[in-house]
Amino acid sequence: MTPLKNDRLIRALLRQPTDTTPLWIMRQAGRYLPEYRETRAQAGSFLDLCKNKELACEVTLQPLRRFELDAAILFSDILTIPDAMGLGLYFAEGEGPRFERPLRSAAQIDALGVPDPADDLRYVTDAVSLIRRELDGQVPLIGFSGSPWTLSTYMVEGGSSKEYRFVKGMLFREPATLHRLLDKLAQAVTHYLNAQIEAGAQAVMVFDTWGGVLAPTAYREFSLEYMRRIVDGLHREYEGQTIPVTLFTKGGGMWLEDIADSGCNAVGLDWTVDIDAARARIGDRVALQGNLDPCVLYADPATVRERARDIIERFGNHPGHVFNLGHGIHQSIDPENVKVLVDAVHEFGRDIRKI
Repeated sequence: MTPLKNDRLIRALLRQPTDTTPLWIMRQAGRYLPEYRETRAQAGSFLDLCKNKELACEVTLQPLRRFELDAAILFSDILTIPDAMGLGLYFAEGEGPRFERPLRSAAQIDALGVPDPADDLRYVTDAVSLIRRELDGQVPLIGFSGSPWTLSTYMVEGGSSKEYRFVKGMLFREPATLHRLLDKLAQAVTHYLNAQIEAGAQAVMVFDTWGGVLAPTAYREFSLEYMRRIVDGLHREYEGQTIPVTLFTKGGGMWLEDIADSGCNAVGLDWTVDIDAARARIGDRVALQGNLDPCVLYADPATVRERARDIIERFGNHPGHVFNLGHGIHQSIDPENVKVLVDAVHEFGRDIRKI
């Protein structure tokens, strides 16, 4: 395929020198953009948008037309794997994702099959191939999945949760049952990400959105261990190119050293950890991604620039920094502030390299 014209992201993830700090934004293709809202209305529903490769490609490319971002990320959803497992995914107005058939018993979990990406998730890999072709080497394409623990929380709870009554109940009452589910999900995520790589993804990321709700011992056993298995099973090189992998645990600041030792190339940070402190703890083992509080984008442009500069200066003139938010961008953010952020990161990223 076409060589990359802008390889800053890949170089940073591999801790190689770059001319400035690369930047992409979690949920950069999303509801804060009016053109996205128009495309979603055209699709009819969120799931229909995800499953239409042309429209998924369109919304993936939309933020790149507005902003000088250094990567595209596949437009999809973390719950595609549970949906392919037959749990009946739907989106309730005002409630977020829900499942018609949540997993509450060992028999249900034992009956689950591992989806075949070439068949059950073909719409995702078709979208990856189309997006990669349409990018024409402009920037790299990131593929992604939810982590086994995060997927299991939705699958067992039946949707979002504040108490994690059912999945934590299973964790403490029937740990062997939960491990069987997590093992199947680790297999599914590995196959899924490898299929995305084979279709054209040039980097991949695992989102462990709910890992931070676990106690330290439980996190290592029920979340990190399964992400480690995924990292071990991924294509780390494909068609002569290194494929970097990033692990992101929201609320995972206390386990940075453990995550860095998983074999990943980069650790994603939320906004609750100072990036200089994170780098001091991890050293040069991996790259770091992050970590602006998304709510900073509600501020005035001068504050946005100031906070961007602070993070870049804290990281310092070292290889291995990918600038991002500490979680997904909020839907009510003004896109003009996103442009301010993108321009500021590239400006200050160049400045730091002169020191």
